[in-house]
Amino acid sequence: MSQEIIILCAAAFAAGFIDSIVGGGGLVQTPVVLVTLRQHPLATLLGTTKIPSIFGAGIAAFQYSVKVKLNWRLLATMCSIALTAAYAGSRTVALVSNSFMKPVIFCVLIAVAIYTYTKKDFGLAVTTSLSRKRELIYSLLFALAIGFYDGFIGPGAGSFMVLFFISVLGFDFLKASAHSKLLNVSTNLGSIIYFSGSGHILYQYAIPMAIFNFCGSLLGSRLAILKGNKFIRIFFLIVVAGTIIRFGYDIFLKK
Repeated sequence: MSQEIIILCAAAFAAGFIDSIVGGGGLVQTPVVLVTLRQHPLATLLGTTKIPSIFGAGIAAFQYSVKVKLNWRLLATMCSIALTAAYAGSRTVALVSNSFMKPVIFCVLIAVAIYTYTKKDFGLAVTTSLSRKRELIYSLLFALAIGFYDGFIGPGAGSFMVLFFISVLGFDFLKASAHSKLLNVSTNLGSIIYFSGSGHILYQYAIPMAIFNFCGSLLGSRLAILKGNKFIRIFFLIVVAGTIIRFGYDIFLKK
């Protein structure tokens, strides 16, 4: 086994573990792929990361669905829209630089971290205050935005999904993580449809990474179900802090 494969598979395992709990696995997997396989075009590297990501999200979604009650009707609509939006986002990534969005995301993430840390009961219980009509409208708009974002930029998308389900729909962390995994499967699938159709996937790397991402995600989702909301809240804060550091580096230090 080549050194490249070992490094990529280790990153995929860590990404699967993190992503299955609160999202944000792309913060580990994507940079490692970009550095390790830097001789390949950017679109090809981004397309390659989507294969392990969908395997990890898929097994996590299955694990959660067995233990957590899901709103299947709402998810079906959101997933359809998110898939289409992710396809559009992946097409756009080859045409437009995404660097202009990073400062905005950086500021939003800082606000998210402060709010989550100071509001101790955030995501620890299910609260419902929206009418079904408002819930549907907000969910569809979010699915459109997050689908395009995940196809266009990617890192942190899973954390934003968790945040939406908690802050807008009133889910607890466990239920939010469960719903976000199924939504994440759809965004990954939308990107894969584009990248595979345009020849932008390195399957010799993507398949081994998928196996390790699958294993990491299996372990992470089982741990999240076992430990519950307080554990996921702490993990969420850690991942958001890591996302802030990553975007801060890209904005202020990376040349």
